[in-house]
Amino acid sequence: MRCKYQYMDNGSGVGVLDKAAVVLSALEAGPSTLAQLVTATGLARPTAHRLAVALEHHRLVGRDMQGRFILGPRLGELAASAGEDKLLVAANPVLGALRDHTNESAQLFRRQGEHRVCVAAAERPVGLRDSIPVGATLSMLAGSAAQVLLAWEEPDRLHRGLHGAAFTATVLSQVRRRGWAQSVGEREAGVASVSAPVRSPSGRVIAAVSISGPIERLSRQPGRMHAATVIAGANKLTEVLERHARAAEAADRDIE
Repeated sequence: MRCKYQYMDNGSGVGVLDKAAVVLSALEAGPSTLAQLVTATGLARPTAHRLAVALEHHRLVGRDMQGRFILGPRLGELAASAGEDKLLVAANPVLGALRDHTNESAQLFRRQGEHRVCVAAAERPVGLRDSIPVGATLSMLAGSAAQVLLAWEEPDRLHRGLHGAAFTATVLSQVRRRGWAQSVGEREAGVASVSAPVRSPSGRVIAAVSISGPIERLSRQPGRMHAATVIAGANKLTEVLERHARAAEAADRDIE
């Protein structure tokens, strides 16, 4: 069966760019070995390898701990510079309100390969707190944000993500059913957290809003205390993205 990412001859006319785009599109589905990349793209093995290594040089492609190819950090940097990153612009006031309402530190995470990156944060100003600076890279194997970012993935990617994880498929099923996740001492001893998904206009989960702090304040059931508030914050960001998408569509219709 032909993969939807495979290279076709009817591209832009600049073959090397078309092939590089196919490689990047294939990696969107998750980490790939060279053999998997060849199968996914339909490119010859030497060509796939040459393009992947060249893209890696420019940080458009990276490698995970197993040496597999993944999307690189430069893509996130470019996305943030493309006019403005609507999600990040909207995130700061939402996270600030979430911090003030819960009296705990708030974060926004995006998935990058087999890790998650804190792309925005509002820290509790005083007292004992869980401090996660912007740019921090955390594991996808533990924590409520990792659960949220994995729970709605395609089945094959989800099952790969469960290898070595501190949570199970049953936990992720519960996350999908109730729309939020919690963790207690899962990522770090003494720390609890609650997270909820941010969705793109197409409905895809693209980020996770979280609050985190010491277990003695959040309790061993932090979702009971804060899930509704975290969900509301995540929904505000989803609504912002939907509004921008509708505005863009309307502008396109006006141009036509």
